[in-house]
Amino acid sequence: MKTIIHIIKKEFLQIRRDKRMLALSILAPVIQLVLLGYAATTDIRDIPMVLVNQDRSSVSREFVNQFVNSGYFVITENVDSPKEIDEFIDNGHVWLALIIPPDFSKNIESGRAASVQLIADGSDANSANISIGYASQIIGRYSQGIILNSSMRAQMQTKPGKVIPEARVWFNPELKSRNFMIPGVLAMVLLIITMTLTSLAIVKERENGTFEQLIVTPIKPYQLILGKLLPFVIIGAIDVALVLVVARFWFAVPFRGSVLLIFGLSGLFVLTTLGLGLFVSTISKTQQQAMMTAQFFFFMPFIFFSGFTFPIENMPQIIQYITYIIPLKYYIVIVRGIFLKGVGIAELWTQALALLVFGIVILTLSVLRFRKRLG
Repeated sequence: MKTIIHIIKKEFLQIRRDKRMLALSILAPVIQLVLLGYAATTDIRDIPMVLVNQDRSSVSREFVNQFVNSGYFVITENVDSPKEIDEFIDNGHVWLALIIPPDFSKNIESGRAASVQLIADGSDANSANISIGYASQIIGRYSQGIILNSSMRAQMQTKPGKVIPEARVWFNPELKSRNFMIPGVLAMVLLIITMTLTSLAIVKERENGTFEQLIVTPIKPYQLILGKLLPFVIIGAIDVALVLVVARFWFAVPFRGSVLLIFGLSGLFVLTTLGLGLFVSTISKTQQQAMMTAQFFFFMPFIFFSGFTFPIENMPQIIQYITYIIPLKYYIVIVRGIFLKGVGIAELWTQALALLVFGIVILTLSVLRFRKRLG
């Protein structure tokens, strides 16, 4: 045990002397979370819009105000003809065009259906979908208002039946995408930091020639492996604590679950990342190779196939099968469940079991390969 503690002290001493490694261990997770916390959001406001109002009546102006007052749209351009909107959409100056025909107010006042046209820039499909969704909601609310006003004016004795939706959103009532994304950022940061540090630390010693000096000493392989890996477990725990504090008090993301549970299940995930970092160190001769290997073979697939950015349910079936072997997928479900829903181990035991199995298998295989390299 004393030997392991000495190796751990040596690792921390090396990290403290290496300013880049120290910054990567402690500051990088916080900086990444702050930057990604602002960048990784799907909420869109102030959507630039071009308006073609051919009606020019008080009714159409009131209709346009519904868009302006919503906060989602900003009318940046006013034109007279639908032909003029092409220039603004082609140049990317606006995302959406709203065309109000000349008979808009006349149709509404006579009780007929009035149509308007929305034209969205589909080169960015996600933004186009969101813009049309916002616009459809505004038009729907405006239509309901017309129907209610007509009913009141008619003073109907027997009112027809109607369905009034009463929607409630649980766990994220304000529908802030940031509340959904930031817990995922925590998972991503923990993956990148612990895996990168583990692989770089071992490869760096091999580059400097100090690793061979350790091998010739009477240190047993398991003592060397534990001494090398445990410091990064501690650093991972510190990073989780820092990220939790920033997420809760900087971004005001609700945290409804157990702190002990998220630390415990993060430990299971770190088993996987340490194992992968150890594996990368066994197939890399330089730090650059280790970084490239980690980035192309682990970080990119993990991020894209874990549900961090894209819903897994929308992926092709064959890709959905592949996601079952991505440990980050299970950890993201865990952190989002603990953060937003406050769920416990009773709801997360399948994800926890998957992480435990992945951690044991990956770490065991990596340790065996590492010991073989030592031999």
